[in-house]
Amino acid sequence: MGLVGAMNERFLKACRREAVDCTPVWFMRQAGRYMPEYQAIRAKHSILEVCKTPELAAQVTLQPIERFSLDAAIIFADLLLPLEPMGLRFDFEEGEGPVIHNPIRDRAAVERLRVVDGGELDYVADAIRQARRALAGRVPLIGFAGAPFTLASYAIEGGGSRHYIETKQFMYREPEAWHRLLDKLARVVTGYLRHQIQAGAQAVQVFDSWVGCLSPDDYAEYVLPHVRVIFDGLKHEGVPLIHFGTGTATLLRLMREAGGDVIGVDWRVHLDEAWEMIGHDAAIQGNLDPVVLFAPLHEIERRVEEILKRAAGRPGHIFNLGHGILPNTPVETVAATVDLVHKLSQR
Repeated sequence: MGLVGAMNERFLKACRREAVDCTPVWFMRQAGRYMPEYQAIRAKHSILEVCKTPELAAQVTLQPIERFSLDAAIIFADLLLPLEPMGLRFDFEEGEGPVIHNPIRDRAAVERLRVVDGGELDYVADAIRQARRALAGRVPLIGFAGAPFTLASYAIEGGGSRHYIETKQFMYREPEAWHRLLDKLARVVTGYLRHQIQAGAQAVQVFDSWVGCLSPDDYAEYVLPHVRVIFDGLKHEGVPLIHFGTGTATLLRLMREAGGDVIGVDWRVHLDEAWEMIGHDAAIQGNLDPVVLFAPLHEIERRVEEILKRAAGRPGHIFNLGHGILPNTPVETVAATVDLVHKLSQR
């Protein structure tokens, strides 16, 4: 696209573990409900309308970039979008989150799922093209998708869950159908992310938001081979691949084995200990608790400093939260945190 010349490359350099002038920072869900600009759009449009209207998705993607000195943008989309062309019907109910109307509960439902190549989600690729144009090289743009386990847990539970009883029951009771389901999801996610990269995403993140509910043995047996399909399928695309999960302190070695140039970690593990487990030949992303953004500024500064101290100036640290920005997070503290990361990590 010929835009790279003037770009702030801090984030991409850190993904490649190259030296940077200061630690790059971006936040999961940096475009969203805590921002008045986003609320103004959502007052007129549902989440799915925003996702499926490339102009709106691109506009929302840029809102935090206009307001904060972040080092990367992430395309505005929803994890569940690939499930729709596969044959699952869902919508978002006020205060409930996503609700899937025909959840998967048996092998026949798995067999009915279509394997699509990502072209059916062209509106996301269009949003990426528009966002790249509007960013005009200011910062790189990240694409993303949900990981097979997280998508499967939504598809089986019919929405969010606390204990994943239906999901694990299905996994233990119907292992063959489970592996068939995750294989289908892995192939769809690979194609979908490849389309995003072709449209201009300069890095992609695989979100395994709910995989922390599994033991290491279950992860190794039921999840790892399918995640590896995605990372192996994308490793020649020439963009950094980020692998993120929450509650994964006991799974980090296995996640690294599954793939990813950058491993995202949450706040339940010290950053230096996590990096030790992952290996210093990978980059690391994290790991401020999102609730710390509700704390007074002196406390935020103390926590940011602590994370940077644990990163110890080693190339390959991208500052982020351990999960997405929460609704009602004060906009001022988001701005202050971004500036603190840059100031305190100045090389």
